[in-house]
Amino acid sequence: MIGCSMKISAVDLFCGAGGLSYGLEQAGISVENGIDNNPDCRYPYEQNVDSTYVKARVQPLSSEPERIARMYPWDADLKVLGACAPCQPYSTMGHEKDKSHADHDKWGLLRDVIQIIDYVEPDVVVTENVLQIQHDSVYDDFITYLDDNGYHINSEENRNVYCPEHGIPQNRKRWVVMASKRGPISLPSPLYTEEAEYPTVRDTIGHLPAIEAGEVDEDDELHRSQNLSDLNMERIQHMEPGGDWSLWEDSGLDHLLADCHKRSSGSSYKAPYSRLEADDIAPTITTQFYNYGSGRFGHYDTDQDRALSLREGALLQTFPDDYEFFETWDDVGVSNLGKLIGNAVPPKLGERIGEGIIQHVAGAASANAVGVADD
Repeated sequence: MIGCSMKISAVDLFCGAGGLSYGLEQAGISVENGIDNNPDCRYPYEQNVDSTYVKARVQPLSSEPERIARMYPWDADLKVLGACAPCQPYSTMGHEKDKSHADHDKWGLLRDVIQIIDYVEPDVVVTENVLQIQHDSVYDDFITYLDDNGYHINSEENRNVYCPEHGIPQNRKRWVVMASKRGPISLPSPLYTEEAEYPTVRDTIGHLPAIEAGEVDEDDELHRSQNLSDLNMERIQHMEPGGDWSLWEDSGLDHLLADCHKRSSGSSYKAPYSRLEADDIAPTITTQFYNYGSGRFGHYDTDQDRALSLREGALLQTFPDDYEFFETWDDVGVSNLGKLIGNAVPPKLGERIGEGIIQHVAGAASANAVGVADD
């Protein structure tokens, strides 16, 4: 697939359930290890990714980076380091309003990544995070380090990723940094440039069997939906796809309004207790997507009065239908699975990152070949 027959090897810090690793492998890159501190990651990572999971915190590893260096095979032609640090310190939803980002216990992880890069000297470094990270001092330190140490970094325009353009059916915006010591590198050009081309919610989850609130599909335990209270069941039964709480207000159903809707600031809270639209993209899949009241997460089919199932959230994140997240249900539970799915790098985005690396390698090989011929 690579053309120049180079052996590309990757190590994935903060690997989670394996979204980035799975995507890199789909692109043709060998992933040697995934590292994460959450024990719930081991099963989905090792069941779906041809790699080995290492349970460890990155902060101690930054003090002994030789452990990571040893994970790369001795004959690797190109070493890739994935470092998609947790987004919570930088996300507007990830910290308390009266605290700065620097107060978050995961805030300085990119500085630990710098220490690892300094020792391992990977040829390529990739990160994915929320847009807000670009305004943080720890990000500035990270970019300055890469620039000062000979890495070619993709342009800011290329870093600013609107996920539907790359085949991910949700209104997800991410900041993707790609840096290489081998020359210019970038994420590939978008797959889709017109809104009408974006994959839709129906395209992505419409093939799944219909289930009711609180039901589990007998053929797929991940295709399960949370129970709804009587009040929430009444709310969703009076909600149209793409609508919002003003439908209840206009219909004289004021008892369905949540407390946030009754406050003066409530007019801006349009998403909670709403339904998705079948022929549009989904909202950003968060760690609470299975909770009807957490956003526009009601199913678009008015014959299915429920929130998204766990499988539907995973599909909207572009995990494949057969991606396994747990061995037995009692090992994990809804909340933990919601975090694994919502926090993941969408595998399709991981694949696009991998394609960018391969294009970069192929381009560099072609340039070298031309140089040799000229000589």
